[in-house]
Amino acid sequence: MIFRSKAPLRIGLAGGGTDVSPYADLFGGAILNATISLFAHAAIEILDEKIIIVEAADRGEIGQYNLSKQLPINGTLDLLKAVYNRIQKDYHFPDQGFKLTTYVDAPAGSGLGTSSTLVVAVLGAFKEMLKLPLGDYDIAHYAFDIERNDLQLSGGRQDQYAATFGGVNFMEFYKDDKVIVNPLRIHSQYLHELENNLLLYFTATSRESAHIINEQVKNVKGNNEKSIDAMHNLKEQAQMMKEALLRGKINDIGGILDYGFAQKRNMASNISNSTIEAIYDAAKNAGASGGKISGAGGGGFMIFYCPENSRYNVCNALKQFGGEIKKYSFTKYGLTTWTA
Repeated sequence: MIFRSKAPLRIGLAGGGTDVSPYADLFGGAILNATISLFAHAAIEILDEKIIIVEAADRGEIGQYNLSKQLPINGTLDLLKAVYNRIQKDYHFPDQGFKLTTYVDAPAGSGLGTSSTLVVAVLGAFKEMLKLPLGDYDIAHYAFDIERNDLQLSGGRQDQYAATFGGVNFMEFYKDDKVIVNPLRIHSQYLHELENNLLLYFTATSRESAHIINEQVKNVKGNNEKSIDAMHNLKEQAQMMKEALLRGKINDIGGILDYGFAQKRNMASNISNSTIEAIYDAAKNAGASGGKISGAGGGGFMIFYCPENSRYNVCNALKQFGGEIKKYSFTKYGLTTWTA
């Protein structure tokens, strides 16, 4: 018997970074994001032997351990092992060997929320296996708690909630880990037009988001006015994006993205670099009306809004940089689990 799950990655459209403490705790954050047809996958296979096998198939990493209530957190497969350790701590776990296998449809550090989505997917597989009484908010917060507290990894809160809930959501973040997910009912023709005009481009580089996020946190704690004002403006951008989507002002989205990109640069020093700036300028010169770096910044995926039929010119202009245009579609559903 195999217990499976998958959770979608996300594109952040506006408000990125305002979900990170201490900004969200002090001022309240707001983000608008949408899940896409790239997923983190997890499967748990029951074994007859008293062993635990943990494998990240896409990364070529595998570990085998004697059946134990706690697996070592030592820099290898820690995300996967930390979920098991927490489930063992909080719930009754059978004296049963198993193999946990995962893979993700995008590279780690690509800015689509891969790590957090993977944690959600692994939680989903254990939920399916153990029939755990966890709702959507429970799973999203559980994933956040494992990453930020158990593993002490820097980051925000949007990815866990996007992966769990799915769809297009306007999310609000407050102190004491309070999160409100507002699903947006967007007319299908508006979403089709957005999907057609929004280009997802992988820069062929990955980055460690923690360094950028740590600088962002330091700027807020140090009352860096430039950085905090940028976050205020990005929170406002999320409201602007929500209104544009709900009212069908789809061609306003490029300008809203462009405004956000200008603000994002002021949050931390490593968010942009010469390569990202060259890619952004080439896309705009070819007809894109705006764009952004996905995730914390520094590399990974970028998105560009290409009005009318300009996406073809933008695609050609980006070829010189050696990256990849990634096909995708928006998804309605979040974490999905089943038994095979």
